[in-house]
Formats: sequence, C-alpha cells, structure tokens
Amino acid sequence: MAMNFDTIIVGGGSAGSVLANRLSARSAHRVLLLEAGQDMPHGKVPEVILDSYPGTAYLDTRFHWTDLKVTTQVVSHNAPDSARPPLRKYEQARVLGGGSSINGQLANRGAPGDYDEWHSRGAAGWNWNAVLPYFKKIERDMDFDDSYHGQTGRIPVRRIHREHWNKYSKAVGEAFHAAGYEFLPDQNGEFKDGYFPVTMSNAYERRVSAAIGYLDPATRQRENLTILAQTQVTQLLFDGQRCVGVKAQSGGRKTEFRGNEVIVSSGAIHSPAHLLRAGIGPAMHLREMGIDVRVNLAGVGQRLMDHPSIAVASFIAPHARGGEFTRRHILVGLRYSSGIGGAPQGDMFVAGVTKSAWHAVGEQIASMIIFVNKTYSQSGQVKLASADWNVEPTVDFNLLSDGRDLARLMDGFKRMAAMHDHHAHRAVTSNPFPASYSDKVRQIGTVNARNKILTSIMARLLDGPAPLRRFLIEKLIMEDYTMADVLGDDAKLEAFVRKAAVGVWHASCTCRMGAADDPMAVTGNTGRVRGIAGLRVVDASIFPVVPRANTNFPTMMTAEKIADAILEGR
Repeated sequence: MAMNFDTIIVGGGSAGSVLANRLSARSAHRVLLLEAGQDMPHGKVPEVILDSYPGTAYLDTRFHWTDLKVTTQVVSHNAPDSARPPLRKYEQARVLGGGSSINGQLANRGAPGDYDEWHSRGAAGWNWNAVLPYFKKIERDMDFDDSYHGQTGRIPVRRIHREHWNKYSKAVGEAFHAAGYEFLPDQNGEFKDGYFPVTMSNAYERRVSAAIGYLDPATRQRENLTILAQTQVTQLLFDGQRCVGVKAQSGGRKTEFRGNEVIVSSGAIHSPAHLLRAGIGPAMHLREMGIDVRVNLAGVGQRLMDHPSIAVASFIAPHARGGEFTRRHILVGLRYSSGIGGAPQGDMFVAGVTKSAWHAVGEQIASMIIFVNKTYSQSGQVKLASADWNVEPTVDFNLLSDGRDLARLMDGFKRMAAMHDHHAHRAVTSNPFPASYSDKVRQIGTVNARNKILTSIMARLLDGPAPLRRFLIEKLIMEDYTMADVLGDDAKLEAFVRKAAVGVWHASCTCRMGAADDPMAVTGNTGRVRGIAGLRVVDASIFPVVPRANTNFPTMMTAEKIADAILEGR
C-alpha cells in the first residue's frame, strides 16, 4: 500500500485529540487519527457525557474497555497465582476524547516542583518554566487573567465560587478553615496549602472534553485530517527498525495504514501493551510470550504509578444535598502537607464530594476522598497476558508498595475523620463510616433500571428514622470496618487502608521519558521510542513521575509540547 499519511495517531483520547488538531493545522501534514471507541462529533455527543455531573458516564459500559481488570493491592512477585490479590474492574475510557469524556472534569496542573523533577530525572526541557506556557495554551480561564492562566485555549476552565456552594460543601469549607487552612480563590495559582473551589474543564454546565475542544467542526473539515472511530489497532508495522504503519480492525474488516511516523497515544495501560506486542520491551518477558525481541527496553510497562486513595463517607441531611445552581458534585478541595517521610509541600489532596453515585442512594452519601498527591509507590507494572492483541494485559498497580504512601493515607483518614466532628459538618451529616470503592459499590453503580428501582427504595428507608438508617448503613453500605474499629486500632486502620485503597484513574509512567543513559527510560524528551525510528509515545505513560494533579491537563500539556516539537522538526 502506498504511504498515505505523515502521522498516524493510535488513540483519540486527551493526547490524541490535541495532537490531531495541532499537527493537522499545517495543511500539508496528513494526519490519521484512529480511535477504538465511538466518535463524538458536534451535535451528537450523548447527554450523559455532556452532563456537568460525570458519575453516570463514568460507569456507562458503552464507553469502557469492559474486559480490563487490575489489581491494586501489593503483589508479591514470588507468590503463586492463587495468592494474588483480587482483580478489580478498571474504568479505562474507550471513546473519542478518552478519559476526558468520562472523567471528573477536574482541571489542575500539579506543583512546579513536579516538572523540575521531570527535568532532573532526565526529561530535558520539561521543567516548570518550560511547561507553563503549554498549560496556558490549553485553557481559556473564565475567572482569572494573570501570569498563571491562559485566555485563548480550546478548553474552558472555571470554578463554582463558594457563595454558590451547597450546604454540604460550605460545611466542609468551614471545617477546613477551622483546622487552620487558608482559603485560596484559585487552585491553579500559586501552589500552596489551602482549600479552594475546584477547577474544572466545563463551561455553562457542560463538559468540554479534549475531543469537544480540539476536534470541533472546523477542525474536522480539514482535508488533511482523517478520523476513524471504532477502529482498533492490532499491530504496529515495521521495516527493520523503523515503524511504517499499523494494522487495524475497522468496521469488522482488517486493514492497513502506512505513515511516515506512528504516535501511540493509548494511555499508560494500552500504550506499553502495543509496544510489547511489537517486540519492544523487557527481553525476558517478551520471550516468555513467544515474541521476537525487536528492542530490549527494560522500562516498557514498568514503574506504573497512580494516586492511591481512600474515603470517609457520611449521610447527608436532605437540606444540605445538591442544589439548583449546579449538577457538579465536587465543589471544594483541600491541598495539605503531611510532613511524613520527607514529602514535599502539598503532598496530599482531599475532594469534598457531595454525591457519591448517580442513583438515589448516591445523592444521600457524601465523602471526603483522600488521595496521596505526591506518590512514592512505583513498583506497578503492565505485562502481556497473551501475545494476542484482543487479550487485555495484566495490570498490577502495587499502590502501597512504598510505606510512606500507606502512612500518609492512615494519617489522612484520621485528619478527615476529625473534620466530621466540627459543628458545621455535624449539622449537615451523620453516620460517618470508612468507605471503599468495592465490587458491591460498582455493581449497584451500573446504570440500569434494576439499580434505579433498588436504590429508590433504599433511599426512602435511609431518609426514615435514625435507628433504621444506622442499621441500613452498617448492614448494607459499610464493609468490614466501622469508624470505631479504625480510629481505635491502628492495625485495623492499616488493614482497612490496604484493602480499600484504589487509584483515582491516573495511570501513568509506563513508557517514561529519560536520559539516554537511563536503562529504564523508554522514550526521549519528544516521545521518541529508543532504538526505533518513526515511532513515538505521547500520553501519560511518558511522565517520568506522576505529578501532584489530576492527569488530564498534564496529558494535554504533554501533547501540546510534543506537537510543537514535531512541527519544528525536532
């Protein structure tokens, strides 16, 4: 087949959408964007995705890799398979826009020190001063216009200001203030401790995903841009040590596409899987899978990172729920410094969540989600379960493999439990309990008529007499541990944290950028894969370390910066 494209992008998520827009802006540059999930063209974006409340889209299996399951607890690599921790479903997006089409719409960047660390770890040119212009390039900040913010980008950024917070969020803010934390009007301003209105990629109560912002109607009309949805790449094609195209399944048919360069932007789980199936990765693992070694790169799929989290939940009094001003469920956030294990400033984050799920019971349960903002655990890994492209990889997050992460979640749980004793918080909530995102919670969270009916019945009972509510919460909602258990016994608190901790869907770092002499580096500082011509990786997998932030904006920043490098010929 004749060479058809200058660039083939594998994956239309946050990074792929940005790359497709920026590279096709040069009219002579022919771009093909391939997305395994469904398209989201203007005027045909489902209401469930546009909704300012993201909890329904997040659990809608139409937009997931439905067979992907992971472990979160620490895996002993010497243990038999029978001793492995339980598998959990992992809601990895399979839709144009990727995670930005189903995520919480949180729009933050991390600390300047995160990107200075990227530079010091070998990603030359990725320090804070180098990346800030690209963060600004992404956004159109609707509230602030200063040196920290952009005004002309494709993604709107705004906040629900505290005068419009619902009563639950106001009570959480009062508790934070009473604990000595400063109010910060702008989460994306100076990086310091305090509580703030959470920034979001949302305008006029509508989600603005990377696909909505970057693949708008005018962009789609470019003759040099081709977007093929429901097209799954099955194989990277090579001529010697040069990647020259891909094989794909599109509309039930096998097809090939050729290009001068292939960019894999499939996320920190599927991007390394593409490389591994192509013979790029740890030689021993490839041989175990019966795959010829093309390039022995020890870091492919290794050092997977995320932000481990747990929660303290509570029942919200009817007068403090929701509100007419917004459907948003996360209005207030807190950044604080734990002082544990030499961690830097702002190493912890707490989100005050007004609504825990789309259904009737979800509207009655609030939570403080506590996550380790500056993660140290980095022994997670992605490996192939089979050389077959249609088999999901084996994913072990090993979330609490570094004891400092465990210690900070235990400490954070105690801190947030204490917040529930503040008089403002007690006035709007009751029955606090340790919460976990268990399989039971996932099952009742699946969007279907049965769960809608069951939760409606349960919600009416929960709004009944206090003794009945306490009984129902203890018997049907809580799992294994009570507040008295975990606050009265550190061993039980540790057991709860180890079992309940999950990531916050910020998988990253499995194809890290690094210096040429770093044996674990997979890519250089413009995403080029070591030892292979014509192949880059551009997504959260190339982060040298996960930043103190939700990963959507850092991912788009990364794509913006590398798109410039490509267009400049670097």
